[in-house]
Amino acid sequence: MAKTLELQFGTDSGKMARISVDNPKEPIDEALVKQAMEQIIAADIFFTSSGKFAVAKGARVIDRNVTEYEII
Repeated sequence: MAKTLELQFGTDSGKMARISVDNPKEPIDEALVKQAMEQIIAADIFFTSSGKFAVAKGARVIDRNVTEYEII
Protein backbone atom coordinates (compact mmCIF):
# COMPACT_ATOMS: atom_id res chain seq x y z
CA MET A 1 0.00 0.00 0.00
CA ALA A 2 1.57 3.25 -1.15
CA LYS A 3 0.43 6.64 0.09
CA THR A 4 1.26 10.01 -1.39
CA LEU A 5 0.62 13.50 -0.03
CA GLU A 6 -0.30 15.77 -2.92
CA LEU A 7 0.14 19.52 -2.37
CA GLN A 8 -1.97 21.62 -4.72
CA PHE A 9 -0.93 25.16 -5.62
CA GLY A 10 -2.51 27.89 -7.72
CA THR A 11 0.02 29.54 -10.03
CA ASP A 12 0.44 33.19 -10.96
CA SER A 13 -1.14 32.39 -14.34
CA GLY A 14 -4.30 31.03 -12.69
CA LYS A 15 -3.57 27.37 -13.32
CA MET A 16 -2.95 24.46 -10.96
CA ALA A 17 0.39 22.82 -10.08
CA ARG A 18 1.13 19.94 -7.73
CA ILE A 19 3.97 18.51 -5.66
CA SER A 20 3.79 14.89 -4.49
CA VAL A 21 5.46 13.57 -1.34
CA ASP A 22 5.79 9.80 -1.02
CA ASN A 23 5.06 8.03 2.27
CA PRO A 24 3.96 11.05 4.32
CA LYS A 25 4.12 10.92 8.12
CA GLU A 26 0.69 10.21 9.52
CA PRO A 27 -1.51 11.45 10.96
CA ILE A 28 -1.36 14.49 8.69
CA ASP A 29 -1.13 17.76 10.60
CA GLU A 30 -3.18 20.16 8.46
CA ALA A 31 -1.74 23.30 10.08
CA LEU A 32 1.81 22.06 9.47
CA VAL A 33 1.03 21.22 5.84
CA LYS A 34 -0.45 24.70 5.29
CA GLN A 35 2.61 26.30 6.91
CA ALA A 36 4.97 24.23 4.73
CA MET A 37 3.03 25.19 1.60
CA GLU A 38 3.24 28.88 2.51
CA GLN A 39 7.00 28.51 3.03
CA ILE A 40 7.33 26.84 -0.38
CA ILE A 41 5.48 29.78 -1.98
CA ALA A 42 7.57 32.36 -0.09
CA ALA A 43 10.84 30.65 -1.08
CA ASP A 44 9.88 31.20 -4.75
CA ILE A 45 12.07 28.31 -5.93
CA PHE A 46 9.58 26.38 -8.06
CA PHE A 47 8.67 27.45 -11.56
CA THR A 48 6.42 25.34 -13.74
CA SER A 49 5.10 25.65 -17.27
CA SER A 50 1.97 27.04 -15.56
CA GLY A 51 3.99 29.74 -13.76
CA LYS A 52 5.24 30.32 -10.22
CA PHE A 53 3.40 29.02 -7.16
CA ALA A 54 1.15 31.82 -5.89
CA VAL A 55 -1.39 30.33 -3.47
CA ALA A 56 -1.97 27.13 -1.49
CA LYS A 57 -5.14 25.52 -2.86
CA GLY A 58 -5.32 22.22 -1.02
CA ALA A 59 -3.72 18.97 -0.01
CA ARG A 60 -4.82 15.37 -0.12
CA VAL A 61 -3.53 11.91 0.68
CA ILE A 62 -3.78 9.44 -2.16
CA ASP A 63 -3.87 5.81 -1.05
CA ARG A 64 -3.04 3.39 -3.84
CA ASN A 65 -3.16 -0.38 -3.64
CA VAL A 66 -1.51 -2.44 -6.34
CA THR A 67 -2.21 -6.14 -6.74
CA GLU A 68 0.05 -8.02 -9.11
CA TYR A 69 -0.98 -11.27 -10.76
CA GLU A 70 1.40 -13.76 -12.26
CA ILE A 71 0.15 -14.66 -15.72
CA ILE A 72 1.65 -17.84 -17.10
